[in-house]
Amino acid sequence: MNSEPAVQTISSGSEQRMNVPIVSVGSFFENHAKKLQLKLEGKEIGFDRRIREPTINRPGLALAGFYNYFAAKRVQVLGAAEQSYLKDLGPKQRHARFHALCAQRIPCIVMSRGFRLSPELLELAQSMGIAVFRTPTITMKFINAATIALEADFSPTITEFGSMVDILGIGVLIRGASGVGKSEAVLGLIERGYSLVADDVTRIKSLEGRELNATAPELTRYHMEVRGIGIINVVSVFGIGAIRIEKRLDLVVTLKDWQELPEVDRIGLDRELYEILKIQIPHITIPVRPGRDVARLIEVAAMDQKLKGLGVNSALEFNTQLLSSMMETTKT
Repeated sequence: MNSEPAVQTISSGSEQRMNVPIVSVGSFFENHAKKLQLKLEGKEIGFDRRIREPTINRPGLALAGFYNYFAAKRVQVLGAAEQSYLKDLGPKQRHARFHALCAQRIPCIVMSRGFRLSPELLELAQSMGIAVFRTPTITMKFINAATIALEADFSPTITEFGSMVDILGIGVLIRGASGVGKSEAVLGLIERGYSLVADDVTRIKSLEGRELNATAPELTRYHMEVRGIGIINVVSVFGIGAIRIEKRLDLVVTLKDWQELPEVDRIGLDRELYEILKIQIPHITIPVRPGRDVARLIEVAAMDQKLKGLGVNSALEFNTQLLSSMMETTKT
């Protein structure tokens, strides 16, 4: 018996539909105005312009006339330094410098620290189709918060056909062919006090290439389909504690009919990984047949994964003890 576990990576294949994020000025404002304390200055214009990079730029050098390197694809923030510089310029020069900035096809302008653009500059920006916003937040705090928000907006998203449940803090994606019993297993887990994240269709987002975050589409959120019963509202039936809006993905469980599996790993020493958006997640396959409590098996799998996160691997410990026992027997 080999003491080193074998590792197999399973690609998600055709079951995923990857979405390329498109972030417009309008969607940025709509999604983050409250959190970033953004208020629109002047008319609603330029909301269809695209933000092409998930970070923020301060155009101090650009206002001074230096455009050899200018991040025109980013949201432009004018803080105290930029405001002071513009005020020190003469009216004609200020107009020319600001016009040159707006001519770079920037997405939008944000005035931090509660500053306002002078009426003539605001009119100039709007005449060139550029939205102007204002926030009371100090410049660096706004840049930090806006960068985090934009990185989430730009994160690649994929749709996985499977149900997502939070079991003791472990986010479990339950996959399987239609009719294999995914919804029944999820229902059993909810009855045990765990929380539904998504039923049947799960949207998964990669956060900075470090971890995966799962949620439900807006249309199906809080609902699940149970064969023979139909669509149920999980909150109405089980209470608010039975749902979660989003959860990190920690484990993928695939349900398969017992007869479809040529052999079953009875020790659990071999490791399988399931790859989503280039991130590998621990994966197990659970055989399904009449009489098996699949919900309980998934619950135990989640508990075991939690132990592994704490550095406790039961299968590896058992294998090590078995090898040690065999060696002792050989010596005697």
